Amino acid sequence: MTLTPLLPASIAPPFGNYSHGIGTETLVVTSGQLALAADGSVPAGIEAQAELCFANIAAILAEAGLDFSHVLRFSTYVTRREDMAPYMAVRDRVLAGLPVKPASTLLIVSGFTRPEFLIEIEALASR
Repeated sequence: MTLTPLLPASIAPPFGNYSHGIGTETLVVTSGQLALAADGSVPAGIEAQAELCFANIAAILAEAGLDFSHVLRFSTYVTRREDMAPYMAVRDRVLAGLPVKPASTLLIVSGFTRPEFLIEIEALASR
């Protein structure tokens, strides 16, 4: 199995010694994407953060020649119960045109590496 790192130049670099995504002949796995813009800014609010997380995932998938139609599963983590519905509204908009929606998991967690982060999303996709 060949492992290919996926590190799109259009998004902020990883915080540490890891890849934003890894591609194999059959799968692409993304690291959890926080709402960090390429310029280092973090948007306010769950909807803006969810949109940026999905945009970052789209860039990683595109690096592998894929798009959201290839996603098997999203795993999402939010820090506040009241952010579940706004997140799901963004997810539903992002996936609106797909005939088959990916599997999805949503968990509430106590926090992330920086307090301004409200959401983290990771994806598993198939070629």
